[in-house]
Amino acid sequence: MKHLFTLLSCVAFFLCSGSVQAQDFVYEPKNPAFGGGNPFNYSWLLSSAQAQTTLTDPTASRAGAVQDPLAQFTSNLNQQVLSQLSSRLIASQFGQGAIKPGNYNVGNYQIQITPGAGGIAVQVTDTSTGNQTTITIPNGL
Repeated sequence: MKHLFTLLSCVAFFLCSGSVQAQDFVYEPKNPAFGGGNPFNYSWLLSSAQAQTTLTDPTASRAGAVQDPLAQFTSNLNQQVLSQLSSRLIASQFGQGAIKPGNYNVGNYQIQITPGAGGIAVQVTDTSTGNQTTITIPNGL
């Protein structure tokens, strides 16, 4: 009975105590990227995200590696030969000497040139990976 009296007296006190005041709820974003967050939170959020990530950048190990000069020379030479071949293909289509249809091997690339009704078809195959690309240079451009 004593507990009931205490409970009723507390309820009566709160009901008779006048007006009750409250504050407005204001949302404040933490991330500065999402509309008005505190810009001082940026570095903390970034360092937290970097500490939690388990992913590694696959190009990070290759970025600082020095390429073998002989491999770089071979790559540059292959690119120049391919550039010359493409120049000749375009020149044959637009004039200035013709390139003959056939098969060409340049480094790891096998190039097959075939004339057709719609133009010249150039099929480039990377022999090391098997990847293939076909380019058609239309007649009369």
